[in-house]
Amino acid sequence: MEHISMTLTRLYLALTAPRERDERGDVPGWVMITVMTAGLVVAITMVAKPQLQSMLSSALDQVK
Repeated sequence: MEHISMTLTRLYLALTAPRERDERGDVPGWVMITVMTAGLVVAITMVAKPQLQSMLSSALDQVK
């Protein structure tokens, strides 16, 4: 019974021990996502700017 207990203890420690993390790929991925999101925002703003300005002006005129 002691053998099983020791084995389970070792298994638990092996599974819960802190591991060294390799994060070299994380930063470029997040940079790419950020740049692509900014590009999409700029592209959508360029296309929709006249419509957005018209909607805002109309809404403000109705409030007056």
